[in-house]
Amino acid sequence: MLAEAGGPVPRGSGSSMRTNSINSNNIHKDSSIFMSKMEDVVIPFSSEVPCDNNGQRMWWAFLASSMVTFFGGLFIILLWRTLKYLYTVCCHCNIKPKEVQKLTNPVVIQADGTIKADEKEEVPMSEVGWMTSVKDWAGVMISAQTLTGRVLVVLVFALSIGALGIYFIDSSDPIESCQNFYKDFTLQIDMAFNVFFLLYFGLRFIAANDKLWFWLEVNSVVDFFTVPPVFVSVYLNRSWLGLRFLRALRLIQFSEILQFLNILKTSNSIKLVNLCSIFISTWLTAAGFIHLVENSGDPWEDFKNSQSLSYWECVYLLMVTMSTVGYGDVYAKTTLGRLFMVFFILGGLAMFARYVPEIAALILNRKKYGGSYNSTRGRKHIVVCGHITLESVSNFLKDFLHKDRDDVNVEIPIANVHDVCQDIESADACLILANKYCADPDAEDASNIMRVISIKNYHPRIRIITQMLQYNNKAHLLNIPSWNWREGDDAICLAELKAGFIAQSCLAQGLSTMLANLFSMRSFIEIEEDTWQKYYLEGVANEMYTEYLSNAFVGLSFPTVCELCYVKLKLLLIAIEYKSEQRESRFQPIPILINPGNHVKLQEGTLGFFIASDAKEVKRAFFYCKACHDDITDAKRIKKCGCKRLEDEHPSTLSPKKKQRNGGMRNSPNCSPKMMRHDPLLIPGNEQIENMDMSVKKYDSTGMFHWCPSKEIEKVILTRSEASMTVLSGHVVVCIFGDVTSALVGLRNLVMPLRASNFHYHELKPIVFVGSLDYLRREWETLHNFPKVSILPGTPLSRADLRAVNINLCDMCVILSANQNNIDDVSLQDKECILASLNIKSMQFDDSIGVLQANSQGFTPPGMDRLSPDSSPVHGLVRQASVTTGANIPIITELVNDSNLYLTQPFACGTAFAVSVLDSLMSATYFNDNILTLIRTLVTGGATPELEALLAEENALQGGYSTPQTLANRDRCRVAQLALYDGPFADLGDGGCYGDLFCKALKTYNMLCFGIYRLRDAHMTSPSGCTKRYVITNPPYDFELVPTDLIFCLMQFDHNAGQSRASLSHSSHSSHSSSKKSSSVHSIPNPSSRQNRSSKSREARDKQNATRMSRMGQEKKWFTDEPENTYQRNIQIKPMNTHMANQVNQYKSTSSLIPPIREVEDEC
Repeated sequence: MLAEAGGPVPRGSGSSMRTNSINSNNIHKDSSIFMSKMEDVVIPFSSEVPCDNNGQRMWWAFLASSMVTFFGGLFIILLWRTLKYLYTVCCHCNIKPKEVQKLTNPVVIQADGTIKADEKEEVPMSEVGWMTSVKDWAGVMISAQTLTGRVLVVLVFALSIGALGIYFIDSSDPIESCQNFYKDFTLQIDMAFNVFFLLYFGLRFIAANDKLWFWLEVNSVVDFFTVPPVFVSVYLNRSWLGLRFLRALRLIQFSEILQFLNILKTSNSIKLVNLCSIFISTWLTAAGFIHLVENSGDPWEDFKNSQSLSYWECVYLLMVTMSTVGYGDVYAKTTLGRLFMVFFILGGLAMFARYVPEIAALILNRKKYGGSYNSTRGRKHIVVCGHITLESVSNFLKDFLHKDRDDVNVEIPIANVHDVCQDIESADACLILANKYCADPDAEDASNIMRVISIKNYHPRIRIITQMLQYNNKAHLLNIPSWNWREGDDAICLAELKAGFIAQSCLAQGLSTMLANLFSMRSFIEIEEDTWQKYYLEGVANEMYTEYLSNAFVGLSFPTVCELCYVKLKLLLIAIEYKSEQRESRFQPIPILINPGNHVKLQEGTLGFFIASDAKEVKRAFFYCKACHDDITDAKRIKKCGCKRLEDEHPSTLSPKKKQRNGGMRNSPNCSPKMMRHDPLLIPGNEQIENMDMSVKKYDSTGMFHWCPSKEIEKVILTRSEASMTVLSGHVVVCIFGDVTSALVGLRNLVMPLRASNFHYHELKPIVFVGSLDYLRREWETLHNFPKVSILPGTPLSRADLRAVNINLCDMCVILSANQNNIDDVSLQDKECILASLNIKSMQFDDSIGVLQANSQGFTPPGMDRLSPDSSPVHGLVRQASVTTGANIPIITELVNDSNLYLTQPFACGTAFAVSVLDSLMSATYFNDNILTLIRTLVTGGATPELEALLAEENALQGGYSTPQTLANRDRCRVAQLALYDGPFADLGDGGCYGDLFCKALKTYNMLCFGIYRLRDAHMTSPSGCTKRYVITNPPYDFELVPTDLIFCLMQFDHNAGQSRASLSHSSHSSHSSSKKSSSVHSIPNPSSRQNRSSKSREARDKQNATRMSRMGQEKKWFTDEPENTYQRNIQIKPMNTHMANQVNQYKSTSSLIPPIREVEDEC
């Protein structure tokens, strides 16, 4: 320590001298300890150590050794580089001729094919420099990729920490003192460590490729200022604490050492150790510098301003300084210390403010899947695994724990699939989420299938609900032995349901929005202003629920019960479980009937499917008692009565279990072959089945879809000129973006609902795909068995292609993209769909451009090809102007970037759809797996497990004969839209009540109404030219109707509609049977129907045909799609005259919305 002359020697945190150097009991009188004065600075020493008798400080010698080593080596390296550069420049002229000579040396090709240069140019291995070998050896020795290198790196780090520990011990002694190397044990250990550091430094220097950068590395600087002073101390028999604190910088490599030892494996742990090591090493190094300068003093002040501070007091000083606390009990006195503190505060404060919160966050943040779940007695739990992200789990929990559900007494642990076994045995179900936006859907499905296999292997009876992206991958689940739908196992195929929703919008525009809102949990948002958002959001609050019906309904027909529930209970009943007496066994699934007819009588314990705003309202159907509630007008007062309590005390054997109400029906059947159809003996008009030609394959083997023999893709490809001259109207245009590398979107799922067998053949809408032919070839294998499908190779962004397919005359334009998930930028994922939509909306059409031309039948104005409207029991024609602008073309676009999509106008209008709206099906299926059966039936056209098994075998539909059993499958409801402009409901369209319309349609025509598709500006008093509509779900009884409303309804299958080509269609509002009949590319004239037309129409038609034939005589051969006529036919494709264009315009303007609806019609 330093002290003033004449004063006592101050003590730091330890004694002023080492006890082995000073012992008062063994001091010789000639070697007694004394203090040599040199000016005002003294250094303690003993005569036994040959120190400077004048007490002169030698700190400059230690520092000089380090500086000379550093700058001397730097000078030598720079000098060597300079000389090497000058040598290269000077010898450049001589080197260039040698290189030319090497290029001119002959090359000999040996017999074995090897190339041999001139023997003079061969360089034997013995001439390889020994320095290169040594360099390679040194590189291997210090490389962490080898075992020797890892051992050496770990050993160097350990010895560096040991040297730092010796520094901590020596810091309690004076900064500079005389020591005997042979007696000081710590100095000997420190010397051994530094010898090893010197050898390791040499290895690193030899292995370094760039010697200059190596010389300037942090680890090299640490060695420069710690190794040479040790050798100086041995030579001078002095010890200077000096810059040995720099060894603390080695702590920065702590995370690398732990990675070499395979201790750190996760990114969070590596980051945490990195932050801690950087923070601590900087802290300790700065404390060492303050300890040095404060205990030494300023050199220009002759070291008079020093103060005694221990090293740990300096550590404390820097911590309170970094944290901006600054108590003031310890502070720097020297100028060097204060100057260092000024700069350290700037960097230290920034480091403290950045590192400490991040370190705390990493420590407090529990490891993902790091916890364990402890089940609570009396509470069920489900396990959620798969694609676990904040977004996916938030969307799931938002719907699962929605307040509109009944009391949800279920806990949801989020588990890793590797740790799921600990919770799976007692779990009520396991839900597996999929990444909807992954670039490779097949790989995502494969991972989820493997999760199902692993979970089923561990616990075969666990109920699993998994999300699948591709429809064809569902077949792999059927191969799992323990996969059982009777136990509630379900696979929710997002591609299948998404395409089904879009397809239903082609049949009834806006239906996709209504169904998506029904199967999603949305809270009611009240809006006082009389705007379209008010009515839309009131409908959004409705969801689908199930409840067992009260015994008061037993024996009543379904329409009667449905009317009673709507009028009295304020509930909308749309379907029931019907336990037929003809079921072969109790293991056979119970069919679900949607809007069955009068012949279906309700049984005891019948399960009903309701549309309501919350689960508590649905309980009215279970509590209803005719004796107690018959005179109650307020539905809210219908609660459990005394009769119901008595019934609960003496339950019937047919009564439902209480546990199954409002969910928990995991033992309920899923999809079944008899789903959505009546028993064959109950079907009205069964006498028609006997007359069917059973030798013709018109439908697939299940009878659910129209079928035709497979066609080559070349037979359905249209060129642009062929498409522009082809009869296309009332069709569906599918614009698809994709290429050879794009993931398949599954177009079969889009086509199947449009080819459902509950449509008659002439009611099928032609489908035209516009897109890359390479992509459509990949999809064609699944489409070649569907009739009325055509392909126009091109791009949806080409207006010429869009005009060629008469997009202005289509019933719906669907825009899909197979490239959305391949784009990293979220804001650009929907660019293709948005650009195509804007391109179509900006197009302009003339009345005479893009209009249909007649086939050999010619065109018939509305009313000429059918009976008069008065002879039909129901009709609802709506007249509108022809489409002259693309803004009026019905479009539905699939979007990916869909934040709060259900609150946007495009979704409310049914013109946009996103797969994220299907997230709620996971929770809906858990609470009631029949909900998934119902939605599959509504949107897929009737897909069954039998059909999925067949598709798993051959990946294609198989034709079947028309037997009574398969034809019975056609008798199922379908969704349609009813117009109020004309027909028997016209009196209710102008100011009538929705409830009156509901009852009249149900009683008279067995049509079940469940929503309205209304013009957006219908509530405005002033007329508006806007044609946009929005969806209103389940309006109240007293809701006022307007003439332009379109009503969503569930319509019965009409057995008589297919007997004649003159029958009317029951499809969407924008189509008509005559347009389907005459617009199909593949339609065949019906001779019997022509005889019923007037001679005037026939003469006009013949005249038009003659005019067309005179203009163009070229013939084109086509193959008809009609199953009964699989022969080749010739049709004339010719341009259209002005008279025909005007006639078609008139037709389009008078029959482009809802066709008449009827039950039975006598055909001529």
